[in-house]
Amino acid sequence: MKIKVAFVGAGKMVSAIVKSLLRAQTFDAVEIACCSANDGTSEKLSEETGIVRFDSIEAMLETKPDLLALGCKPQQLAQLPLSISDSTEGTLILSIMAGITLERLDSVFPKARNVVRSMPNTPGQIGAGATGFLFARNATEEDRKLIMEILSSLGLAREVGEERDVDRITAISGSGPAYVFEFACALEEAGKDIGLEPDLAKELAARTVIGAAKLMEQSGLHPEELRNRVTSPNGTTQAALESFSADKLREIVRKAAHAARDRSIELSDA
Repeated sequence: MKIKVAFVGAGKMVSAIVKSLLRAQTFDAVEIACCSANDGTSEKLSEETGIVRFDSIEAMLETKPDLLALGCKPQQLAQLPLSISDSTEGTLILSIMAGITLERLDSVFPKARNVVRSMPNTPGQIGAGATGFLFARNATEEDRKLIMEILSSLGLAREVGEERDVDRITAISGSGPAYVFEFACALEEAGKDIGLEPDLAKELAARTVIGAAKLMEQSGLHPEELRNRVTSPNGTTQAALESFSADKLREIVRKAAHAARDRSIELSDA
């Protein structure tokens, strides 16, 4: 059977995509292939899922996959064999590597039928992620459908209009999970500071963040509305929110997003 989707790299994000595609029966295991550096990840993924494993990218590309997905580290792009330019002629290229521009991808894969840059985030590892993506050129409906099938396996997938949108997405959803984790750490520390036992503070902070996120998703309400519903006039929540406002919490988050976006641009332009 023909290989339809081939992955360079077999880390956590690639593993999440492969397992989701198989659960959804989008592809059969024998239609998916992978190869990786000598780190044991491709062997492990093949054993777990039954997909085809190759010892080298050259051997994998001899099967002429419809799509080649780059899930390796960004610095490994320069280590790909020179023959890849010819062996990917007519192939659709999808990058899930951070900071690699469409121009760079086009230079490595000049004969590809199209290249796609995407920015997933770590919750994609459990199918709860958010990914923005962009084609280098006008895409066929078939290619757009294939990319959506791949990326929606990680969660939400949205096509954007220009490459700078990928840098903006990096600042919000790409780096965003770390912001939430940082807030959970701060909430845990605050719990300990006001007298809670460390284990209880950790558990309460984590479950509060998880529960609030689930409520926001399942209710369909804007977070402003959910915040207002839990805030009684002159109550404890209002006291805390007024403290946030006095310390300009939203301005802190805004500045952080600008810093992340600017750094993404710097890395992309390097």
